[in-house]
Amino acid sequence: MTDRGRQALRQTRDRFEVGPSSLNWTGKELIIDINEWGALPLALPLRGQIVLTPAAVTQSEVALTPDARHIWRPFAPIAHISVDFGPTNRWEGHGYFDANHGTRPLESDFHAWTWGRFPLKERTVCFYDALRRSGDKLALGVEIDRDGQLREIAPPPLTPMPRTIWALKRESRADIGTRPQQKLSLLEAPFYSRAVVETQIDGEKSLGMHEALDLKRFRFPLLKPMLAVRVPRRAKWPKAAG
Repeated sequence: MTDRGRQALRQTRDRFEVGPSSLNWTGKELIIDINEWGALPLALPLRGQIVLTPAAVTQSEVALTPDARHIWRPFAPIAHISVDFGPTNRWEGHGYFDANHGTRPLESDFHAWTWGRFPLKERTVCFYDALRRSGDKLALGVEIDRDGQLREIAPPPLTPMPRTIWALKRESRADIGTRPQQKLSLLEAPFYSRAVVETQIDGEKSLGMHEALDLKRFRFPLLKPMLAVRVPRRAKWPKAAG
């Protein structure tokens, strides 16, 4: 991914463009066209398309702080995706789409959080566990059915997971007597981890997405300049015609 200047942004009701990449909502599908470069050391072209078809689009959003400065929006927690990045990189399967937005930097209001989304037979469950800088904790559990209805639930116990190669603390939700297990590492950074994790919820095993974020580490002065190596900046971009 690339951080780009304001000129690279073009937006309409159903289309969002940043530089040469775009998201387009057709009313039934979200079509994501990616035209980017991979991060160092493999700075190679990354071009392809992802098509996400939601089972339903929720009408819910969740405040992550009491003043609602930070919002989690689970647009489509149950969806089908197809991915095409060339002849040797095509697949399809179960997917989801969500977003976070807010009016302050995350590191201003949080010390750390873990998040997980786990599909079950008739629903998907999501868990948000965060330590706010105010000292209080968020322990959120929700379930979403295939009609897009979201309900808050009592989450199962918070269970430790092995630390990452960067010694990042991780935990997730699991039935009593079981322990979440990482099945595939997707991203490892000093302050962030994303992985495919297997857990058990209400007696049902699930393979889902998990992330851990340490914003105390992210606040270190030397860390943000290091991010520029992985996420380059391009200030200039041709203005859109008209």
